[in-house]
Amino acid sequence: MSTLVFTRRAGLVALGALALQGCASAVPTATTSSVRIRAIKVDVSPIRASMGDPTAAWVEEALPGALAQSLAPYMAPGDRNGATLVARIDYLYLGPSSGGPGLLGQTQDTISGALRLSGPRGAAVNVPLRAIASYYPMAVDQALVERALEGRVTALAQAFAGWAPRELGL
Repeated sequence: MSTLVFTRRAGLVALGALALQGCASAVPTATTSSVRIRAIKVDVSPIRASMGDPTAAWVEEALPGALAQSLAPYMAPGDRNGATLVARIDYLYLGPSSGGPGLLGQTQDTISGALRLSGPRGAAVNVPLRAIASYYPMAVDQALVERALEGRVTALAQAFAGWAPRELGL
């Protein structure tokens, strides 16, 4: 009867090989996506109806630039065969300005909506998306309330845009 004896060195080599195999599979491959986005549109009519302006206007102003920055590798503004991305914002919630139960009075702001990517031939992808941003109350926010709210809405738009490539599968 033969016995199989593992030394500490053999165990470490096996563990290292497993770790390298896991790292190799986690490295993204350099594939080029065939998706090209020629235009970005933002639909804030649902939150304009529920929250009104200036909140809807702030989202309408901040989100296109944030999406363009987030999706920069896939942008092709002059491409006639490119797709149009429509970001519809359905819901926006700003936590209490006085703070919340989190560390240092942290509260959470939430934005949710959907991304619709439609090509020139009518093929469309509709993906729901929700993003959360943290807000830490500051004393200056009490004096400059509108400025603070605009900053929170901009942070939410950036969080929403940051998740867009992943949720679209790009």
